[in-house]
Amino acid sequence: MHPRAIQETLDAARTEQTTPAWRDQYVIRCGIEATIHQAVTVTGLRRARYRGIKKVHLEHIVSAIAINLIRLDAWWNGHPRERKRTSHLARLEPALTA
Repeated sequence: MHPRAIQETLDAARTEQTTPAWRDQYVIRCGIEATIHQAVTVTGLRRARYRGIKKVHLEHIVSAIAINLIRLDAWWNGHPRERKRTSHLARLEPALTA
């Protein structure tokens, strides 16, 4: 149970999320978040390996080039970039039905 003001704000946000305009805007955000996720998992961008702005900037550029090459390779060979994420609950589901 939330205070009334917080609950009304949450309800308004959930109602807004069902509109087509919000979904169109969220599609862009999903693409950006997928790129950030790929950069973190493939190149380890969460932590810089070097000190200094110039070296870190160079690391980011090299990481972006690596991601672009990975994506080009996947596109040229007809392989999907990533599988969809499976939640922990979905992974347990087959075990529950068996």
